[in-house]
Amino acid sequence: MSEARVVLVTGASSGIGEATSRRAAARGDHVVLLARGRDSLERVAGACDDLGAASTLVLPVDVADDDAVREAVRTAVARHGRLDTVVGCAGVVAYGRIQDVPTEVFDGVLSTNLHGAANLARHVVPVLRDQGDRGDGSLVLVGSLIGHIAVPDMAAYVLSKWGVRALARQLRVDNRDRPGIRFGYVAPGGVDTPIYLQAATYGDSVGRPPFPVVSPERVAARALAVADRPWLPSQVGAANQVIRFGFVAAPWAYDRLVEPLFRVIAQDLVAPVAHGPGNVLAPHQALNRLRGDQGNALLGAVDNVRELVRRRRGGR
Repeated sequence: MSEARVVLVTGASSGIGEATSRRAAARGDHVVLLARGRDSLERVAGACDDLGAASTLVLPVDVADDDAVREAVRTAVARHGRLDTVVGCAGVVAYGRIQDVPTEVFDGVLSTNLHGAANLARHVVPVLRDQGDRGDGSLVLVGSLIGHIAVPDMAAYVLSKWGVRALARQLRVDNRDRPGIRFGYVAPGGVDTPIYLQAATYGDSVGRPPFPVVSPERVAARALAVADRPWLPSQVGAANQVIRFGFVAAPWAYDRLVEPLFRVIAQDLVAPVAHGPGNVLAPHQALNRLRGDQGNALLGAVDNVRELVRRRRGGR
């Protein structure tokens, strides 16, 4: 399309959502920015204006609130007359065993990640279906490698992302009568975003992006590419396919190895642990930014090994 597109992004105030909004703005699109915190959205909107967005529209919305999502979609369509690309990036994380995460936090992860994606689809899909005789436009859901596997101490996130993957597949089946609509799905592995720093924590360590870590810009580029060409690979990250193969082909080995490996490459055993709900129940706008900046993942893994050795020696 040569003319400016209308691109609506949820979770636009940070991380992958911010990167997606910036990339759409840089190609001259109209960007509609949804997230819970207005101040963070205004910051991203300013960056989008500087990058050349045709226009910016800030809509503070909790995607877990179906009525709020309905009104946001109505507002966007009233402003622009259509939606060309919608990218669902809103997501939160909780660490801890299922019995240790408070019910309201566990449910909050599901509400944002899975119910929020369903709310978005519920109100966006009718718009896309009514655009032309065959339907027109794209809906892309950002899932995760963790939507294909199981990992320790992340039950709520695992369940939510398996559900997002199922939702993307279901939408394709339910809308085959509108071949003009494109439904995309992308599944990154470790990404350099603040989601780990803002996570709810109820275990004995804090999370960090596991090696190999990709940039939020790379995920954003794949999401917008998939919006136009949904047959492109959904996995983002070189290690994803290897990990998925191990999970399916050798579950006896995977289940034995995943916990010790996860502790070394996907947690920070050195950082102090503060238990609490993070940004699951309310936004923490001070931490909203494009990147998480938690340092080199390989060096972090080395530090974790040293810490485990120190603990073992100290226990003798």
